[in-house]
Amino acid sequence: MNMITRRRAFGIAVGAAAAVGLTACDKGGSAASSASASPNAEASGPALSIPTGGIDEVYEGRRIQITLDPGAHHDGQHMPGMPNIKIDGKELHLMRNADNSWVTVVNHYETFADPISAAKAAVRDLQGANLLPFAPTGGTP
Repeated sequence: MNMITRRRAFGIAVGAAAAVGLTACDKGGSAASSASASPNAEASGPALSIPTGGIDEVYEGRRIQITLDPGAHHDGQHMPGMPNIKIDGKELHLMRNADNSWVTVVNHYETFADPISAAKAAVRDLQGANLLPFAPTGGTP
């Protein structure tokens, strides 16, 4: 009687998983290449939904101020249009991911759709603690 062995079943499962993964990569790659081929594609991603005057609100007892900084610098690089977020007057370091989501120095493990929700999550994660100044390492000040 010809029975299937564990080794053979494992090989079939790995092959099927690889085929599904390659198919998913091919579909994602074609969309990305067509988007990057567009001459009018904006490199910085979609526009931020921050009003011209900025945002100044109190959330869970903490003051959040968000403005767009036309001359922002990040690790020595000029990055215009980056949001400048302050919690109780202290700057919250914010980073944009390649997929246009956002992370903060308070929580690198959770991504957010916009800087406003990232700032509110930072307030929740701080749980009343003060925001300490962020000093990046390895770059020039």
